[in-house]
Amino acid sequence: MAAKNQVRRYIIIVLIVVITIGLIIIAVKKPAERSYRKEQFTAQPQQVAEPKFRYDGDLIFSSNTKVLKIISIEIARTDATREQGLMYRKAMPDSCGMLFIFDEMQPLDFWMKNTALPLDIIYIDDKFSIVSIAKNAVPFSETSIPSGKDAMYVVEVNGGFTDKYHIVKGNTISYTANNLP
Repeated sequence: MAAKNQVRRYIIIVLIVVITIGLIIIAVKKPAERSYRKEQFTAQPQQVAEPKFRYDGDLIFSSNTKVLKIISIEIARTDATREQGLMYRKAMPDSCGMLFIFDEMQPLDFWMKNTALPLDIIYIDDKFSIVSIAKNAVPFSETSIPSGKDAMYVVEVNGGFTDKYHIVKGNTISYTANNLP
């Protein structure tokens, strides 16, 4: 009988140890599982890689027959590329800019959502004449920046560019494009 009682005590002790270890494992594992699940459903800020400049051609700013400045351009001519614009870019040389091409003359509005660079936004008509300039647009602003007049093209360059190179309303542009669809 004494041997049976010792075996029972041994079994009970083993069961208590196993149950205790199991409860400790569950207690330690549960918070980790909960925090993992919480991370799955918590909105994380979207990290977007900075787009690389794509050389699509050259653009010339002119006053009558005098060349004011020549820049390399990336061209945005589809809805997707026009919507993306210069968003998520951290820097841009003064020798570069973006040309937006629209299908027809119309009042245009731009904004600076997700755009870290202050920009000069130059609105241009179908005769390639500058109709208005919005200087030093505020980075990240979602305020609409209207053209004021019908436009068909828009050029975005670094803020202060138009003052630095004496580009004004009435000046003209011309551009060349490489291998665009």
